[in-house]
Amino acid sequence: MSKITFFECSKCGEKLAPDKPATVCPKDGGVLYARYDLAALKGKVTPASLAGRRSDLWRYAEVLPDVPPVSLGEGFTPMLASHEYKNVYVKDEGLNPTGSFKARGLCVAVTMAKAYGIKKVAVPSAGNAASALAAYAAAAGIEAHIFMPKDVPRANLVECQSYGAKVTLVDGLISDCARMMGERKQAEGWFDISTLKEPFRVEGKKTMGYEVAEQLNWKLPDAIIYPTGGGVGLIGMWKAFEEMESLGWIASKRPKMIVVQSSGCAPVIKAFDEHKSAAEAWPNAQTLAAGLRVPKPYGDYIILDILKQSKGTAVAVCDSDIFAAVRHWAQMEGIFAAPEGAASLVAYQRLRASNFLGENDVTVLFNTGSGLKYIDVIAESAARDAGKSAASQPPSRNIGGVIGPY
Repeated sequence: MSKITFFECSKCGEKLAPDKPATVCPKDGGVLYARYDLAALKGKVTPASLAGRRSDLWRYAEVLPDVPPVSLGEGFTPMLASHEYKNVYVKDEGLNPTGSFKARGLCVAVTMAKAYGIKKVAVPSAGNAASALAAYAAAAGIEAHIFMPKDVPRANLVECQSYGAKVTLVDGLISDCARMMGERKQAEGWFDISTLKEPFRVEGKKTMGYEVAEQLNWKLPDAIIYPTGGGVGLIGMWKAFEEMESLGWIASKRPKMIVVQSSGCAPVIKAFDEHKSAAEAWPNAQTLAAGLRVPKPYGDYIILDILKQSKGTAVAVCDSDIFAAVRHWAQMEGIFAAPEGAASLVAYQRLRASNFLGENDVTVLFNTGSGLKYIDVIAESAARDAGKSAASQPPSRNIGGVIGPY
Protein backbone atom coordinates (compact mmCIF):
# COMPACT_ATOMS: atom_id res chain seq x y z
CA MET A 1 0.00 0.00 0.00
CA SER A 2 1.00 3.62 -0.34
CA LYS A 3 1.21 6.53 2.02
CA ILE A 4 -1.09 9.39 1.12
CA THR A 5 1.02 12.33 0.01
CA PHE A 6 -1.67 14.95 0.56
CA PHE A 7 -5.36 15.74 0.18
CA GLU A 8 -6.18 17.98 -2.79
CA CYS A 9 -9.26 20.14 -3.24
CA SER A 10 -11.14 19.38 -6.46
CA LYS A 11 -12.12 23.05 -6.77
CA CYS A 12 -9.19 25.27 -5.80
CA GLY A 13 -6.33 22.76 -5.70
CA GLU A 14 -5.54 23.49 -2.04
CA LYS A 15 -3.32 20.81 -0.53
CA LEU A 16 -3.89 19.54 2.99
CA ALA A 17 -1.75 17.30 5.18
CA PRO A 18 -3.15 13.77 5.51
CA ASP A 19 -2.09 13.25 9.12
CA LYS A 20 -5.54 13.89 10.56
CA PRO A 21 -9.13 13.22 9.44
CA ALA A 22 -10.39 15.53 6.71
CA THR A 23 -13.85 16.46 5.55
CA VAL A 24 -14.05 19.03 2.73
CA CYS A 25 -11.82 21.92 1.68
CA PRO A 26 -11.87 24.59 4.40
CA LYS A 27 -11.62 27.33 1.77
CA ASP A 28 -14.49 26.52 -0.58
CA GLY A 29 -16.11 23.27 0.55
CA GLY A 30 -14.69 21.37 -2.41
CA VAL A 31 -14.50 17.59 -2.46
CA LEU A 32 -11.07 16.35 -1.36
CA TYR A 33 -9.04 13.72 -3.23
CA ALA A 34 -6.39 11.52 -1.66
CA ARG A 35 -3.18 11.76 -3.70
CA TYR A 36 -0.25 9.32 -3.87
CA ASP A 37 3.26 9.50 -5.32
CA LEU A 38 2.39 7.74 -8.56
CA ALA A 39 5.65 8.73 -10.24
CA ALA A 40 7.55 6.71 -7.63
CA LEU A 41 5.30 3.71 -8.27
CA LYS A 42 5.55 3.79 -12.06
CA GLY A 43 7.45 0.78 -13.33
CA LYS A 44 7.64 -0.80 -9.89
CA VAL A 45 4.05 -2.04 -9.92
CA THR A 46 2.47 -3.24 -13.16
CA PRO A 47 -0.66 -5.14 -14.17
CA ALA A 48 1.45 -8.31 -14.09
CA SER A 49 2.10 -7.62 -10.40
CA LEU A 50 -1.55 -8.37 -9.66
CA ALA A 51 -1.30 -12.06 -10.53
CA GLY A 52 -2.14 -14.27 -7.58
CA ARG A 53 -3.32 -11.45 -5.35
CA ARG A 54 -6.44 -11.45 -3.19
CA SER A 55 -9.69 -11.18 -5.13
CA ASP A 56 -11.12 -8.07 -3.54
CA LEU A 57 -10.60 -4.34 -3.91
CA TRP A 58 -7.45 -4.47 -1.79
CA ARG A 59 -5.62 -6.21 -4.65
CA TYR A 60 -4.89 -2.62 -5.80
CA ALA A 61 -3.00 -1.92 -2.58
CA GLU A 62 -0.44 0.44 -4.11
CA VAL A 63 -3.15 3.00 -4.86
CA LEU A 64 -4.95 2.66 -1.53
CA PRO A 65 -4.01 3.95 1.93
CA ASP A 66 -1.22 2.16 3.76
CA VAL A 67 -3.27 0.92 6.72
CA PRO A 68 -4.66 -2.49 7.78
CA PRO A 69 -7.94 -2.97 5.90
CA VAL A 70 -11.29 -3.64 7.52
CA SER A 71 -12.50 -6.12 4.93
CA LEU A 72 -15.61 -8.23 4.39
CA GLY A 73 -14.60 -9.45 0.93
CA GLU A 74 -15.75 -6.40 -1.02
CA GLY A 75 -14.94 -5.78 -4.66
CA PHE A 76 -13.76 -7.74 -7.68
CA THR A 77 -17.36 -8.34 -8.67
CA PRO A 78 -18.00 -10.20 -11.94
CA MET A 79 -18.13 -8.61 -15.36
CA LEU A 80 -20.89 -10.59 -17.08
CA ALA A 81 -21.17 -10.72 -20.87
CA SER A 82 -24.71 -9.93 -21.97
CA HIS A 83 -26.66 -12.76 -23.57
CA GLU A 84 -28.81 -10.24 -25.42
CA TYR A 85 -26.45 -7.58 -26.70
CA LYS A 86 -23.13 -7.97 -28.43
CA ASN A 87 -20.19 -6.15 -26.79
CA VAL A 88 -22.21 -5.34 -23.67
CA TYR A 89 -21.09 -6.29 -20.17
CA VAL A 90 -22.86 -6.01 -16.84
CA LYS A 91 -20.70 -5.15 -13.83
CA ASP A 92 -22.75 -6.76 -11.06
CA GLU A 93 -22.18 -4.84 -7.84
CA GLY A 94 -25.09 -6.59 -6.16
CA LEU A 95 -22.66 -9.35 -5.17
CA ASN A 96 -20.78 -7.10 -2.74
CA PRO A 97 -21.19 -7.44 1.04
CA THR A 98 -24.57 -6.01 2.13
CA GLY A 99 -25.75 -6.38 -1.46
CA SER A 100 -24.60 -3.16 -3.10
CA PHE A 101 -21.71 -1.07 -4.37
CA LYS A 102 -21.89 0.99 -1.18
CA ALA A 103 -19.69 -1.65 0.44
CA ARG A 104 -16.66 -0.37 -1.49
CA GLY A 105 -16.80 3.22 -0.32
CA LEU A 106 -17.79 2.50 3.25
CA CYS A 107 -15.12 -0.21 3.53
CA VAL A 108 -12.31 2.25 2.85
CA ALA A 109 -13.95 5.09 4.77
CA VAL A 110 -14.36 2.94 7.89
CA THR A 111 -10.86 1.51 7.44
CA MET A 112 -9.46 5.03 7.59
CA ALA A 113 -11.73 6.05 10.45
CA LYS A 114 -10.25 3.19 12.47
CA ALA A 115 -6.71 4.15 11.40
CA TYR A 116 -7.30 7.72 12.54
CA GLY A 117 -8.61 6.51 15.90
CA ILE A 118 -12.17 7.71 15.31
CA LYS A 119 -14.56 6.04 17.74
CA LYS A 120 -17.94 7.17 16.42
CA VAL A 121 -19.19 7.75 12.86
CA ALA A 122 -22.54 9.02 11.66
CA VAL A 123 -24.48 9.17 8.42
CA PRO A 124 -27.97 10.13 7.20
CA SER A 125 -29.30 7.38 4.95
CA ALA A 126 -32.42 5.66 3.77
CA GLY A 127 -30.85 2.65 2.15
CA ASN A 128 -27.73 0.79 1.19
CA ALA A 129 -25.16 3.22 2.57
CA ALA A 130 -26.63 2.75 6.02
CA SER A 131 -26.42 -1.04 5.77
CA ALA A 132 -22.83 -0.91 4.54
CA LEU A 133 -21.71 1.54 7.19
CA ALA A 134 -23.35 -0.54 9.93
CA ALA A 135 -21.61 -3.71 8.73
CA TYR A 136 -18.11 -2.22 8.41
CA ALA A 137 -18.41 -0.28 11.66
CA ALA A 138 -19.30 -3.54 13.41
CA ALA A 139 -16.26 -5.24 11.88
CA ALA A 140 -14.04 -2.33 12.93
CA GLY A 141 -15.39 -2.01 16.46
CA ILE A 142 -16.56 1.54 15.77
CA GLU A 143 -19.86 2.98 16.96
CA ALA A 144 -22.20 3.76 14.06
CA HIS A 145 -25.00 6.33 14.33
CA ILE A 146 -27.50 6.20 11.50
CA PHE A 147 -30.39 8.59 10.92
CA MET A 148 -33.15 7.09 8.79
CA PRO A 149 -36.71 8.07 7.84
CA LYS A 150 -39.21 6.12 9.92
CA ASP A 151 -40.70 4.56 6.76
CA VAL A 152 -37.33 3.21 5.63
CA PRO A 153 -37.37 -0.13 3.75
CA ARG A 154 -37.53 -2.91 6.29
CA ALA A 155 -34.51 -4.75 4.86
CA ASN A 156 -32.19 -1.81 5.52
CA LEU A 157 -33.59 -1.13 8.98
CA VAL A 158 -33.29 -4.77 10.05
CA GLU A 159 -29.73 -4.94 8.69
CA CYS A 160 -28.61 -1.85 10.59
CA GLN A 161 -30.18 -3.02 13.82
CA SER A 162 -28.70 -6.50 13.41
CA TYR A 163 -25.20 -5.05 12.99
CA GLY A 164 -25.65 -3.15 16.25
CA ALA A 165 -25.81 0.35 14.78
CA LYS A 166 -27.57 3.03 16.78
CA VAL A 167 -30.50 3.93 14.56
CA THR A 168 -32.59 7.07 14.96
CA LEU A 169 -35.86 6.97 13.02
CA VAL A 170 -36.95 10.40 11.91
CA ASP A 171 -40.47 11.55 11.04
CA GLY A 172 -39.46 13.08 7.74
CA LEU A 173 -37.22 12.68 4.73
CA ILE A 174 -33.51 12.07 4.52
CA SER A 175 -32.85 15.80 4.36
CA ASP A 176 -34.47 16.03 7.80
CA CYS A 177 -32.20 13.19 8.92
CA ALA A 178 -29.17 15.12 7.70
CA ARG A 179 -30.19 18.26 9.53
CA MET A 180 -30.83 16.37 12.75
CA MET A 181 -27.50 14.59 12.51
CA GLY A 182 -25.75 17.87 11.73
CA GLU A 183 -27.23 19.53 14.79
CA ARG A 184 -25.91 16.80 17.07
CA LYS A 185 -22.65 15.56 15.55
CA GLN A 186 -20.29 18.09 17.14
CA ALA A 187 -21.71 17.69 20.62
CA GLU A 188 -21.81 13.89 20.31
CA GLY A 189 -18.33 13.57 18.82
CA TRP A 190 -19.48 11.89 15.61
CA PHE A 191 -17.36 11.97 12.46
CA ASP A 192 -19.56 12.76 9.44
CA ILE A 193 -19.11 10.07 6.81
CA SER A 194 -21.76 11.43 4.40
CA THR A 195 -21.38 11.21 0.62
CA LEU A 196 -18.33 13.21 -0.58
CA LYS A 197 -17.93 14.82 2.84
CA GLU A 198 -14.69 12.86 3.40
CA PRO A 199 -12.14 11.62 0.83
CA PHE A 200 -12.21 7.84 1.25
CA ARG A 201 -15.57 6.73 -0.09
CA VAL A 202 -14.20 7.90 -3.46
CA GLU A 203 -11.10 5.75 -2.89
CA GLY A 204 -13.23 2.67 -2.38
CA LYS A 205 -15.47 3.37 -5.34
CA LYS A 206 -12.54 4.09 -7.68
CA THR A 207 -11.61 0.42 -7.56
CA MET A 208 -14.54 -0.22 -9.90
CA GLY A 209 -12.48 1.57 -12.54
CA TYR A 210 -9.43 -0.59 -11.87
CA GLU A 211 -11.56 -3.72 -12.10
CA VAL A 212 -13.22 -2.69 -15.37
CA ALA A 213 -9.76 -2.16 -16.88
CA GLU A 214 -8.36 -5.43 -15.56
CA GLN A 215 -11.40 -7.49 -16.53
CA LEU A 216 -11.22 -6.10 -20.07
CA ASN A 217 -7.49 -6.88 -20.33
CA TRP A 218 -6.39 -3.29 -19.66
CA LYS A 219 -8.33 -1.75 -22.51
CA LEU A 220 -11.06 0.58 -21.35
CA PRO A 221 -14.53 0.20 -22.88
CA ASP A 222 -16.02 2.66 -25.34
CA ALA A 223 -18.75 3.63 -22.89
CA ILE A 224 -19.78 3.19 -19.26
CA ILE A 225 -23.40 3.70 -18.21
CA TYR A 226 -23.68 4.55 -14.54
CA PRO A 227 -26.83 5.11 -12.42
CA THR A 228 -26.12 8.43 -10.77
CA GLY A 229 -27.49 9.72 -7.50
CA GLY A 230 -24.55 11.16 -5.59
CA GLY A 231 -22.20 10.08 -8.37
CA VAL A 232 -19.32 8.89 -6.16
CA GLY A 233 -18.68 5.85 -8.36
CA LEU A 234 -18.50 7.92 -11.53
CA ILE A 235 -16.12 10.36 -9.87
CA GLY A 236 -14.05 7.53 -8.44
CA MET A 237 -13.70 5.69 -11.75
CA TRP A 238 -12.55 8.86 -13.51
CA LYS A 239 -9.90 9.30 -10.81
CA ALA A 240 -8.86 5.66 -11.32
CA PHE A 241 -8.40 6.18 -15.05
CA GLU A 242 -6.12 9.16 -14.40
CA GLU A 243 -4.09 7.13 -11.90
CA MET A 244 -3.76 4.14 -14.23
CA GLU A 245 -2.53 6.34 -17.07
CA SER A 246 0.03 7.93 -14.74
CA LEU A 247 1.21 4.44 -13.79
CA GLY A 248 1.51 3.47 -17.45
CA TRP A 249 -1.16 0.77 -17.16
CA ILE A 250 -3.53 2.18 -19.80
CA ALA A 251 -3.44 4.59 -22.74
CA SER A 252 -5.05 8.03 -22.76
CA LYS A 253 -8.32 6.84 -24.32
CA ARG A 254 -11.32 7.30 -22.05
CA PRO A 255 -14.82 5.81 -22.18
CA LYS A 256 -17.82 7.97 -22.82
CA MET A 257 -19.20 8.35 -19.32
CA ILE A 258 -22.98 8.23 -19.36
CA VAL A 259 -25.19 9.30 -16.47
CA VAL A 260 -28.65 7.78 -16.05
CA GLN A 261 -31.17 9.31 -13.68
CA SER A 262 -34.88 9.05 -13.05
CA SER A 263 -37.15 11.45 -14.92
CA GLY A 264 -38.64 12.23 -11.51
CA CYS A 265 -35.28 13.47 -10.22
CA ALA A 266 -32.82 14.46 -12.93
CA PRO A 267 -30.78 17.49 -11.78
CA VAL A 268 -27.58 16.43 -13.55
CA ILE A 269 -29.40 15.85 -16.82
CA LYS A 270 -31.09 19.25 -16.66
CA ALA A 271 -27.78 20.98 -15.98
CA PHE A 272 -26.05 18.99 -18.74
CA ASP A 273 -28.74 19.85 -21.28
CA GLU A 274 -28.51 23.51 -20.30
CA HIS A 275 -24.68 23.46 -20.52
CA LYS A 276 -24.30 24.50 -16.89
CA SER A 277 -21.35 23.72 -14.65
CA ALA A 278 -23.49 22.96 -11.58
CA ALA A 279 -26.95 21.57 -10.97
CA GLU A 280 -29.93 23.24 -9.38
CA ALA A 281 -31.87 21.42 -6.66
CA TRP A 282 -34.64 19.34 -8.23
CA PRO A 283 -38.04 20.29 -6.75
CA ASN A 284 -40.43 17.61 -5.49
CA ALA A 285 -38.08 14.75 -6.34
CA GLN A 286 -40.00 11.51 -6.88
CA THR A 287 -38.83 8.06 -7.93
CA LEU A 288 -39.12 4.54 -6.57
CA ALA A 289 -35.44 4.01 -7.40
CA ALA A 290 -34.32 5.32 -4.01
CA GLY A 291 -30.65 5.69 -4.89
CA LEU A 292 -31.50 8.06 -7.73
CA ARG A 293 -33.54 10.39 -5.54
CA VAL A 294 -30.79 12.96 -5.01
CA PRO A 295 -32.07 16.48 -5.80
CA LYS A 296 -28.58 18.03 -5.94
CA PRO A 297 -25.43 15.90 -5.74
CA TYR A 298 -22.67 17.49 -3.67
CA GLY A 299 -20.19 16.66 -6.44
CA ASP A 300 -22.38 17.90 -9.30
CA TYR A 301 -19.65 20.13 -10.68
CA ILE A 302 -17.26 17.16 -10.94
CA ILE A 303 -19.87 14.91 -12.60
CA LEU A 304 -20.73 17.53 -15.22
CA ASP A 305 -17.06 18.13 -15.98
CA ILE A 306 -16.51 14.38 -16.47
CA LEU A 307 -19.42 14.22 -18.93
CA LYS A 308 -17.90 17.10 -20.88
CA GLN A 309 -14.36 15.70 -20.89
CA SER A 310 -15.46 12.22 -21.92
CA LYS A 311 -17.91 13.39 -24.59
CA GLY A 312 -20.53 11.46 -22.72
CA THR A 313 -24.20 12.19 -22.16
CA ALA A 314 -27.01 11.98 -19.61
CA VAL A 315 -30.29 10.08 -19.94
CA ALA A 316 -33.52 10.29 -17.94
CA VAL A 317 -35.73 7.20 -17.64
CA CYS A 318 -39.15 6.79 -16.04
CA ASP A 319 -40.03 4.41 -13.22
CA SER A 320 -42.30 2.22 -15.37
CA ASP A 321 -39.44 1.59 -17.80
CA ILE A 322 -37.05 0.94 -14.92
CA PHE A 323 -39.23 -1.77 -13.40
CA ALA A 324 -39.90 -3.32 -16.79
CA ALA A 325 -36.11 -3.50 -17.16
CA VAL A 326 -35.78 -5.19 -13.74
CA ARG A 327 -38.01 -8.01 -14.99
CA HIS A 328 -36.42 -8.08 -18.45
CA TRP A 329 -32.88 -8.37 -17.09
CA ALA A 330 -33.93 -11.09 -14.68
CA GLN A 331 -35.55 -13.13 -17.45
CA MET A 332 -32.94 -12.51 -20.16
CA GLU A 333 -29.71 -12.42 -18.16
CA GLY A 334 -30.48 -14.12 -14.85
CA ILE A 335 -29.57 -10.90 -13.03
CA PHE A 336 -32.01 -9.66 -10.37
CA ALA A 337 -30.99 -6.01 -10.40
CA ALA A 338 -31.77 -3.09 -8.17
CA PRO A 339 -34.03 -0.54 -9.88
CA GLU A 340 -31.10 1.87 -10.13
CA GLY A 341 -29.03 -0.74 -11.94
CA ALA A 342 -31.87 -1.67 -14.29
CA ALA A 343 -32.06 1.99 -15.29
CA SER A 344 -28.72 1.54 -17.07
CA LEU A 345 -30.31 -1.04 -19.38
CA VAL A 346 -33.06 1.40 -20.33
CA ALA A 347 -30.45 4.06 -21.02
CA TYR A 348 -28.46 1.65 -23.21
CA GLN A 349 -31.55 0.78 -25.25
CA ARG A 350 -32.30 4.48 -25.75
CA LEU A 351 -28.74 5.28 -26.79
CA ARG A 352 -28.67 2.40 -29.26
CA ALA A 353 -31.95 3.58 -30.77
CA SER A 354 -30.58 7.12 -31.16
CA ASN A 355 -27.27 5.82 -32.60
CA PHE A 356 -25.27 7.49 -29.83
CA LEU A 357 -23.93 3.98 -29.25
CA GLY A 358 -23.47 1.29 -31.88
CA GLU A 359 -23.47 -2.48 -31.66
CA ASN A 360 -19.67 -2.56 -31.93
CA ASP A 361 -19.15 -0.17 -29.02
CA VAL A 362 -17.91 -2.07 -25.99
CA THR A 363 -20.21 -0.87 -23.24
CA VAL A 364 -20.29 -1.59 -19.50
CA LEU A 365 -23.59 -1.25 -17.65
CA PHE A 366 -23.44 -0.99 -13.87
CA ASN A 367 -25.92 -2.84 -11.72
CA THR A 368 -25.34 -1.11 -8.41
CA GLY A 369 -27.20 -3.51 -6.13
CA SER A 370 -29.26 -6.62 -5.63
CA GLY A 371 -32.97 -6.57 -6.34
CA LEU A 372 -33.43 -8.48 -3.08
CA LYS A 373 -32.87 -5.20 -1.23
CA TYR A 374 -35.97 -3.78 -2.97
CA ILE A 375 -38.21 -6.82 -2.87
CA ASP A 376 -41.29 -4.97 -1.57
CA VAL A 377 -41.25 -2.19 -4.14
CA ILE A 378 -40.51 -4.59 -7.01
CA ALA A 379 -43.42 -6.81 -5.93
CA GLU A 380 -45.72 -3.81 -5.76
CA SER A 381 -44.67 -2.68 -9.23
CA ALA A 382 -45.30 -6.14 -10.66
CA ALA A 383 -48.72 -6.29 -9.00
CA ARG A 384 -49.74 -2.92 -10.42
CA ASP A 385 -48.67 -3.94 -13.90
CA ALA A 386 -50.67 -7.14 -13.56
CA GLY A 387 -53.74 -5.16 -12.51
CA LYS A 388 -54.00 -6.77 -9.09
CA SER A 389 -55.50 -5.00 -6.13
CA ALA A 390 -52.99 -3.00 -4.15
CA ALA A 391 -54.79 -4.15 -1.01
CA SER A 392 -53.45 -7.65 -1.54
CA GLN A 393 -49.86 -6.42 -1.62
CA PRO A 394 -47.49 -5.24 1.12
CA PRO A 395 -48.04 -1.56 2.00
CA SER A 396 -46.04 0.92 -0.06
CA ARG A 397 -43.24 2.87 1.54
CA ASN A 398 -41.37 6.05 0.86
CA ILE A 399 -38.15 4.15 0.27
CA GLY A 400 -35.74 6.96 -0.24
CA GLY A 401 -36.88 10.35 0.88
CA VAL A 402 -35.11 13.43 -0.41
CA ILE A 403 -31.34 13.58 -0.26
CA GLY A 404 -30.40 17.23 -0.07
CA PRO A 405 -27.15 19.11 -0.70
CA TYR A 406 -26.07 19.22 2.94
